[in-house]
Amino acid sequence: MEDTIVAISTALGVGAISIVRVSGKEAISVVKKVFTNANFGEAPSHTIHYGYIKDQNENIDEVLVMLMRAPKTYTTEDTVEINCHGGINTTNKIVEVLLKNGCRLAEPGEFTKRAFLNGRINLVEAESVNDLITAKTDAARNMALNNVGGMLSSKIKNLRAKMVQVLANIEVNIDYPEYEDELEVTHNILNKNLAEISTELQKLIADSKNGRLIKEGINVAIVGKPNVGKSSILNTLLDEEKAIVTNIPGTTRDIVEGSISLNGILLNFIDTAGIRETDDEVEKIGVIKSKKIASTADLILFVVSNNEKISNDELELLKEFPREKLLILINKSDLKTKIDVDKLKGYEYFPGNIFDTNGLDKLKEAIINKFNLGKIITKDVSYISNLRQIELVNKAYKSLENASLAEEKKLPIDIIEIDLRDAWEYLGELIGDAYNEELVDNIFANFCLGK
Repeated sequence: MEDTIVAISTALGVGAISIVRVSGKEAISVVKKVFTNANFGEAPSHTIHYGYIKDQNENIDEVLVMLMRAPKTYTTEDTVEINCHGGINTTNKIVEVLLKNGCRLAEPGEFTKRAFLNGRINLVEAESVNDLITAKTDAARNMALNNVGGMLSSKIKNLRAKMVQVLANIEVNIDYPEYEDELEVTHNILNKNLAEISTELQKLIADSKNGRLIKEGINVAIVGKPNVGKSSILNTLLDEEKAIVTNIPGTTRDIVEGSISLNGILLNFIDTAGIRETDDEVEKIGVIKSKKIASTADLILFVVSNNEKISNDELELLKEFPREKLLILINKSDLKTKIDVDKLKGYEYFPGNIFDTNGLDKLKEAIINKFNLGKIITKDVSYISNLRQIELVNKAYKSLENASLAEEKKLPIDIIEIDLRDAWEYLGELIGDAYNEELVDNIFANFCLGK
């Protein structure tokens, strides 16, 4: 934290502009050594200055330098951003000059890590910064931006505040046990408040599934026997020739993947090998892989052909998958119907084809309805969305359940306090009020360099 750090904050490559970021107590003095603008060091905060970055007597690049003085900066430290011409050589040379003059190369995510350690943002907001950078859809970007702005943090802080009120009430009874009337009031308050807090935690846990879908997308395995049109469906959805299509059964022997955005949610389609009995060793491996992919997918799109009778093998294969994860697409609806849909009774199925302009609209509509996409995407969307956060909320909920059970049994107040305090501390760990260095290092190691 005492070092002055430097990193390239833009993607390396040919471009109009690159940004080199410097942060730390010596940031201004270090840049002043290599910047030709004589007035730079005494200039007011949040100003931009023109000049050259030099290495001894050699000009390296013509630049604009933004000066930002502590504490009103991203890291709360003195920060300088050098806007130079894009290009690997020029940008790297400027970093090299700054390293020679007293900077240290920043670790991945170290600027955001300093913002957290210096108290400008909490851990949830810090994680959301990385989510914002890696967002692949509008919904993921919107959720990350809301969480960077503190929307999720506010929910957690409000829950902790309610817990503190209950803990304070318990402390009164521990310190003054002689007041029996007060103890009866405490049990009444506990019963009501613990139930309210528990309901809010349950909602956070339930909504975490939506958060994961928004952030990571829905994994859709396209499954069925050979030659029912799985690869053609994938190609049509992606609007590109991603998978090889022939009339030879068993053409697809390995998984082929591609993604589209639907209602702001990423759909990750996985075209699998046709599932059938075969003596071909390579195809057998593909069939095993297909079943494995289907077992871990969020949704199984089971494809059958409209112009063929559904086989017993297909019906047996259907039984291997959970119904709640299944959608059946009766493909080739443009051809003469031969399939007996009565055999699909109890399953959710619909027609489709790849030749009509809107031939797969019913598929998209079915996915929207199955995952309730119309309701989970809102302007103020804010969910927990990573495993660390979900695990801590679950731990808090479990501790709160233990506290509620102890209260129902009218166990000693100090027993209830232990479980409730555990729940409060788990939520504190969630936002970073309590943390260990190894955890923080692991979180920020996943950030890009320069952020």
